[in-house]
Amino acid sequence: MSNELPRSFKLITVWLLLGALIFVAVQWWLYRARQTQFQVSGGVVELRRGSDGHYHWPGSINGHAVDFLVDTGATGTAMSAGLARELQLESLGPVQSETAGGRVTGQVVSADLTLQGGVSAQRLRIVALPGLSERPLLGMDVLGRLKWQQGDGVLRFELKPAR
Repeated sequence: MSNELPRSFKLITVWLLLGALIFVAVQWWLYRARQTQFQVSGGVVELRRGSDGHYHWPGSINGHAVDFLVDTGATGTAMSAGLARELQLESLGPVQSETAGGRVTGQVVSADLTLQGGVSAQRLRIVALPGLSERPLLGMDVLGRLKWQQGDGVLRFELKPAR
């Protein structure tokens, strides 16, 4: 009687190990890609344009982690109505908003917003819109408070107080 494992068991094990290695390699590559898109150093935040052509800024709304889409053309910060419901944000009233898809009716909500790198806004009025993607839009109501410049696919924010 042989103590050797069946050939099919060996092949399955090899394929599972190979699949696990590929999975780990892809996850590492994605992690590194995210790290290079967002960097904080010495009071400066740099956002590099992502593969989707947009700038992303990791942060949170009322402690719930989100990936903000930076929108320098938006007057205010906006989120999906679904995310506002998920976070149980109370409506402060209805609002009409002009979007790329036309005029829509949403709700104004209030929430605490925090961005990695030390930027925060307490009780920020955010527009919750139906049909908006699950990624919140970070508008000029927050960005306008910061000193920033854009060039060569990089948005650079100086967070140090002016001297």
